[in-house]
Parts: sequence; structure tokens; C-alpha cells
Amino acid sequence: MSAGYEVAVRAEATLGEGPTWDAAGERLLWIDILGSRVHTYAPGSGRRTVRVTEQHVGAVKPRVGGGLVLNLRDGVGLLDPDGTFRWLHHEPVPGRRANDAAVAPDGALWTGTMRYDEAPGGGTLSRITADGAVRTVLDDVTVSNGTGWSPDGRLMYYIDSPTRRVDVFDYDINTGQVAGRRTLAVVEDGAGFPDGLTVDADGCVWVALWDGGAVRRYTPDGRLDRVVDLPVPRPTACAFGGADLTDLYITTATTGLTAPPPLAGSLLVVPGAGKGLAQPSFAG
Repeated sequence: MSAGYEVAVRAEATLGEGPTWDAAGERLLWIDILGSRVHTYAPGSGRRTVRVTEQHVGAVKPRVGGGLVLNLRDGVGLLDPDGTFRWLHHEPVPGRRANDAAVAPDGALWTGTMRYDEAPGGGTLSRITADGAVRTVLDDVTVSNGTGWSPDGRLMYYIDSPTRRVDVFDYDINTGQVAGRRTLAVVEDGAGFPDGLTVDADGCVWVALWDGGAVRRYTPDGRLDRVVDLPVPRPTACAFGGADLTDLYITTATTGLTAPPPLAGSLLVVPGAGKGLAQPSFAG
């Protein structure tokens, strides 16, 4: 089943990514990784802002009490409401950059990295807490992408894009430990690569398909039950937003396209697509 899309923000982002609803600010946060830009969009007023970062930015999330946490090329940084920046964790690795990130139910940030050349096994998935303590959970990732949690916080979903899989772990909400990695769904050849994801209030997993021109919804048992077809080949990630968390926002990319279609790089939205979950802010 397809649902109709609208254009929320017409743009030409090189690698639009990471939509996140900031409930406190009543706005959507999203980024252009390779454009080194953090975007905000307030659907109520239409107000937009753009902030240029000094290096490639893989993800941005709101912080408890205000400000932002940034998954940057050389580590994780904190941006205070007054614009002051400081590193929470600084660990430059030549040839490697940040990619997608997500905030867990306990307020910790799960950060992904990858090699610029996408060398197999060159990336990581790590957990970082408010005090800057970092634990590498996976050290053999190729393109670390979507991460999200079930409504009860007991399952964690994860995508390493070249595997074509959406994987699921058992998640310990008290310790932040994961175990029992297994496959929820496999994206078949020719349908694109799974990229960013979000989990809705029914526990279903929505997945953007890079080179697939669509977003798919999988049930908790891995069954495909909905497809949102899009006018661009490279949707990258999705998230529910709006005051009632019923609108599905989708970021898109132009990178690598010799003749990008008109809406490539724009922020799209599917009004009334479902019901999202309130997302925790980074506790730091």
C-alpha cells in the first residue's frame, strides 16, 4: 500500500539524513552529512534554520535541558543553547566519519561510524553516556545506520546497510547491554539497501530504502505490511513528528546521482502515516 507524500522543505541536500522530532522545540532536526549542515524545521510556523558545522556531521539529537548532541567526524560534541561547543568524546580516526545515531531509552547515545571508502568492517557502533564514557558494542560494521527500540525498550533494531538486513537484539534496559542478534527482515536484491529506521507505537519498524525509492513498514514478526513509494531514488531515513507524532518525515540525498530528480535532497513528509513514539533526549 502506498501513501501520499508532501514536500516539507524543498532542498538539495547532498546527503540529507537523521530526521528527529524535538518535542520541546516543536521542530524537526535533520542534517546534511556531507554538506556539514544542521537543519531545523518547525511545521507549525514554517520557520527554518541552518547551522554549518566545521566537519561532516552524522547525526544530531536534542539534549535534556536544551542544546544538541552531535555525532561528528572526529567524535561526539555538545552544543549548548547559547551556541557554545565542546567535545564530549574526541577520537579522530583517519579515513573514518560519523554516521547515524540514536538515543536509547536510558538517555545514552548510540553512535555509528563508517569508512569514507566504505571498506568492509571499517566502522563501529558505540554507546556513549553523559559522562563521556564510551563502550564499543560492534567493531566490524561497514555502514552503520538505523538504530531504534521497541515500545517497551526490550528490543533494539539495527542496520548495517550492505548486509541488506534489519537485525534485532535483546536489550537490557537497566545496563544498556545487547544480546541475541538475529534477523528481523531481509531486503531482497533489486529493492535497495536498508538505511535509517524508526519504530512506531505498534512496535512496527519503518525503514528507508537507499536506491529503493521507498520506505517500508515491517511488523514485529518481520512481515512487510506497508510500502510508501517516493519520487526520489535515495531516501535515507524517517521519523515521526508533529504535535501528535503522526506525520512521517523522510530525508533524501542527491549524492552519487548523475541527474537527480527535482525533489532529491528535499525533506518529505507523509501526513497521518501512523503513530510514532516519543523519543528520549540525550541525558548529557
